[in-house]
Amino acid sequence: MEQGDDRLDALVRKRVRALRVAQGWSLEELASRSHLSAATLSRIENGQRRLALDQLVTLAHALDTTMDQLVETDADDVVIRPAREEGGRLLRWPVRADPRLSVIRRRIADPIPEGTAALRAHPGREWFVVLSGRVSLHLGNSRYLVEADQAAEFPTMIPHAVGAEGGPADILGIFDREARRGHASHPTAS
Repeated sequence: MEQGDDRLDALVRKRVRALRVAQGWSLEELASRSHLSAATLSRIENGQRRLALDQLVTLAHALDTTMDQLVETDADDVVIRPAREEGGRLLRWPVRADPRLSVIRRRIADPIPEGTAALRAHPGREWFVVLSGRVSLHLGNSRYLVEADQAAEFPTMIPHAVGAEGGPADILGIFDREARRGHASHPTAS
């Protein structure tokens, strides 16, 4: 067996044990959930028994995770560098754990223009936290003032817009894929 395989094997064993302990489960509890014996699980965790593919699938299911997460090795890319969008006004970080999500930091300098033309609706869900300043969130017929260290979450099918309130503000938003797509088609919208 190659050295890389040995490291992966040891990592998977540590993950199985860590996930079991994090759930507060004994070997017997995991054995009951995975239909493996407690002795087999003990030997797997201690490296005395080779991991078999069918056991990995069973353990992943029993531990409420995926096999991909059990064997994931890409720990080299821990620091994520943002991509600049819209001429450098937006910073976007991909979320590896869920590729349907995007994290975007945005500076908002302008208030929401008067009238309903500024309001946009599209499929999806949006969440943002105000990092500095204050923003006005128009959501349907309601208006909310969101201050620094406060957050807002809403379905983007409700007509909405976000603007600065009393000066520039910085927000950090999390968008699902549909909301991100809706904002890409209307870059000046929230």
